[in-house]
Amino acid sequence: MSGEGLTVRGLRVTFDGFTAVDGVDLDIRPGDLRFLIGPNGAGKTTLVDAVTGLVRASGSVRFGGEELLGRPVHRIARLGIGRTFQTATVFEELTVLQNLDIAAGAGRGPLTMLRRRKGVPEEVTRALETTGLTALRDRPAGVLAHGQKQWLEIGMLLVKDVRLLLLDEPVAGMSHDEREATGRLLRRISEDRTVVVIEHDMDFMRSFAHSVSVLHAGKVLSEGSVTEVQADARVQEVYLGRASEPEPAAVPVTEEA
Repeated sequence: MSGEGLTVRGLRVTFDGFTAVDGVDLDIRPGDLRFLIGPNGAGKTTLVDAVTGLVRASGSVRFGGEELLGRPVHRIARLGIGRTFQTATVFEELTVLQNLDIAAGAGRGPLTMLRRRKGVPEEVTRALETTGLTALRDRPAGVLAHGQKQWLEIGMLLVKDVRLLLLDEPVAGMSHDEREATGRLLRRISEDRTVVVIEHDMDFMRSFAHSVSVLHAGKVLSEGSVTEVQADARVQEVYLGRASEPEPAAVPVTEEA
């Protein structure tokens, strides 16, 4: 399977006269693992809200040759675009397998949904394997560890054959081991899908990002590889907490989340 890229041109979102996203251009190639970083209020989540139809925006957002702006949320989702939020939204009283089966059935008609399923659908089995949750398939989602709930939510997007995943701070609150496992999961997913990650954890970004876009005050401040972005003096001054003049101590970047 080949991935599809996301092209954003002149994206602008305004709330009551305040411009939250101010003319953003992005080119996210198929199979990219793009991290969006920037201070609180930089416009990262609002940008993703615009892509997924949750807020009104002007400009152009194209995925797989289709214009997204102006489409309702459910039609954008049908084009193979899915997102997660900072808090995982799973059915806690249902098992891991049931959560995935419900997500897999989201595109089926009511008559098909009423029929008993014979065995486990292939896409559900694949999602269990990809997310590392096979051994937990019969556990209620509510008893999963924090990181495992996030993996389940990602699995629920995979069974819908989402081609563009937009993940909002997927490793927030995770242990070191969970962060590492999540990074490896995102790498596997990006082999045949396009993944965009809003993130504040700079160590996680350095370890796993293919490319990085830095937002500041609703605009793209810098873009490139991790090395290129970290070397950008504007990024050091505005986001990484190091002014252009030497300072006695740098602000720890992980505390700006």
